Amino acid sequence: MARSSKSASAYYMKHKLTPQQYGVLLIVMFTAAIGDTLLSHGMAQVGSVDLHHLGLLFAAMKNPWVIAGIVMLIGFFASYLSALSWADLTFVLPATSFSYVVVAVLSHFWLHEHISVARWAGILLIVGGVGFVSQGPALTEHAPAAALAEEIVEHPKPVTSSTAAALTEVSR
Repeated sequence: MARSSKSASAYYMKHKLTPQQYGVLLIVMFTAAIGDTLLSHGMAQVGSVDLHHLGLLFAAMKNPWVIAGIVMLIGFFASYLSALSWADLTFVLPATSFSYVVVAVLSHFWLHEHISVARWAGILLIVGGVGFVSQGPALTEHAPAAALAEEIVEHPKPVTSSTAAALTEVSR
């Protein structure tokens, strides 16, 4: 059997991000953090909303801070959709977790919220997990059946139910 240029395992790991894709991830991070902070500032001005005072939600829609927050979150949503079009959710969500740090900094310095040491530790633990996620590819691709078949022929292993399921999925 002729050797193909890529093995199945190499096929899975080929995705690297471009500078533009890193830019989209930064936009996702900052629009989410700024949008959430603007919403918080605006809702602090509107007051508490509960089931008995749902009319306040309509009043909130007239608050300029809430409007600005909604606009930023629309930008977040558009950039988030873009990121999901070229990367897995399990990559995009953790990769943008630095927005938790941005929210904490904005909340502390602009909204004058107290952030406890325990909360900072939790934020840093979440963000630290990005290092684990960033080691893998941004997008999981499925190898063509020919590459997978060649990998099986070159390195035969006992057929298990998961191997059989993978072969069935690839052959579709």
